[in-house]
Amino acid sequence: MTHTDIVTTRWWLIRHAPPINPDRRIYGQSDIPVDTGDAASYAGLATALPTDAAWVVTHLLRTQETAAAIHRARGGLPPAHHVERDLAEQHFGEWQGLTHDELNAGRPAEAHRFWLAPATERPPGGESFTQVVTRVGAVLDRLSERHAGRDVVAVAHGGPIRAALTVALGIDAEAALRFRVDTLSLTRLDHLRLPDRTAVWRVAGVNLPPGTVLPPL
Repeated sequence: MTHTDIVTTRWWLIRHAPPINPDRRIYGQSDIPVDTGDAASYAGLATALPTDAAWVVTHLLRTQETAAAIHRARGGLPPAHHVERDLAEQHFGEWQGLTHDELNAGRPAEAHRFWLAPATERPPGGESFTQVVTRVGAVLDRLSERHAGRDVVAVAHGGPIRAALTVALGIDAEAALRFRVDTLSLTRLDHLRLPDRTAVWRVAGVNLPPGTVLPPL
């Protein structure tokens, strides 16, 4: 087997712009405004990202606004984006819109159970992080097949990026929650399809600051 026998699909995962959330409410899959005024960060991402990539956003406006800001920094109109709902942030159900103080005061038993098992516990009406891992893993497989051999830029959320790392590294979901994923950071994963159709993953970088230029493969 030679290097040319392996089909490599490169994933460029970007967490959306900083949310405007002065009360620090739990927002999950609620739409929330973001601050897209950091011109230096957008210029850095515009420089670091490949020019001929398939672009993916979620149905939540904060990813779409972030993608648009990156393209403005490039001085051009954004290409067509594929909207992928299954890359959206974890749904926190009835907790969405509450502050952490309100949650702890009004639903202490629920909050206590969640922090005892943050990967597997499901907020009422929401989903667990392990459920996020399942849906994100399916998206990674599907889009890696659809865009085989290409670059895929996905503007997503902290939870799904940690879920992607769970899949790529084959680690326990709760361990992946320890990864720090800053807003506007870049995480690079490579999906390698071997000649026997086996898929393996390579991690090229995690939580990289905007403007980080990775060396060629």
